[in-house]
Order: sequence, then structure tokens, then C-alpha cells
Amino acid sequence: MPSRHSPSPLRIPWKSRWAQLFVLVSGPWLRITPWLLLLFALLFWMVKHAERQYRIRHTRVIIDKVHRAISVFRLDFGRCPASMTELLHPPRSGVRYLDEAPKDAWGRPLWIRCPARYDENDADVVSAGPSGNFLIDDNVW
Repeated sequence: MPSRHSPSPLRIPWKSRWAQLFVLVSGPWLRITPWLLLLFALLFWMVKHAERQYRIRHTRVIIDKVHRAISVFRLDFGRCPASMTELLHPPRSGVRYLDEAPKDAWGRPLWIRCPARYDENDADVVSAGPSGNFLIDDNVW
């Protein structure tokens, strides 16, 4: 028979680590914990939203750069570029209109249609957006 002061082989629930964690989230903490979780969820959403908006703005800057390159190409050659390769390596001149193949902020290539669908004097430059799929309505123009 174990003595009164010797360690007991029984496990006392309130001395385990999980029980200590339960004590932290119960009692007065029970009222604060949901609010803290809500605050962290809100902060997480705000950071993700800010990152998405930054990437969209960055993609629009790249699209504007491609639009300018296409406009200069059209002034020099009097026609639309047949592909992105002509903007990188033009047929006759040694002038490069773009230094590298443009990619959106998600690292995917841009889609170009020249002349544009509704205006013959313009070009459509589109990114697939955050989804990476042109069929989902989050494309960046």
C-alpha cells in the first residue's frame, strides 16, 4: 500500500497539460477568447486582401507597360505584333520594346490580342488574375 506522501500512480486530471490549457480558456478567458479569435481572423483577412490588391495594382502597371510597347511597335511598323516574341525581338530593328516576357504578379504570362476586340487602334492585354483561369471572372485588364 502506498504511503500518504509517496507519488500516486493515479493521474490527476487538473495536473495534466491539457487541463492547464483548459483552465486558460475557461472562466474569465472564456469571454475574451472568441473576441481574440475574431480579431486574428479579421487581421488575417485584411492582410490577404491587401496582398491581393497589391498584386492587382502591380499587374495593371505591367499591363500598361505592355500597352505602351505595343503602341510604339505599331508606330514603328504600322501593324500589330504577331506575338509577344516580336516585342522582345523585333524583325528589322535592333530596338527591343520589352526587356523580358511580361508576367503578371502571380507569375503567369499575359494574354494579348491585337487589334483589340472593340477598337482596331488598341490592343487587349489581359491577366488571368488571382485564379489563373480566364473563365473565372477575376481577370485583370
